Amino acid sequence: MKGEMTQKGREALDRFKMESASEVGVTLNKGYNGDLTSRQAGSIGGQMVNMMCPEQQWRFSRNDRRSDGHTRIFTVAMQVGI
Repeated sequence: MKGEMTQKGREALDRFKMESASEVGVTLNKGYNGDLTSRQAGSIGGQMVNMMCPEQQWRFSRNDRRSDGHTRIFTVAMQVGI
């Protein structure tokens, strides 16, 4: 039972990885993909994280900045994607 669940999980993860790779335009082969660049591999992993945790995407924008002596005051607007 334990081995069967592990195999199903591995297959699901492989399908998810292939799907994420196709979304960022990287071609993956079944099995070994050692010819990928770090940028390509990172983009696949980043896409997987974005799909699993969309609420973790934060956007910051600086609306205002003024200088008061040696102290700078920043106003930050924050938006959370869900």
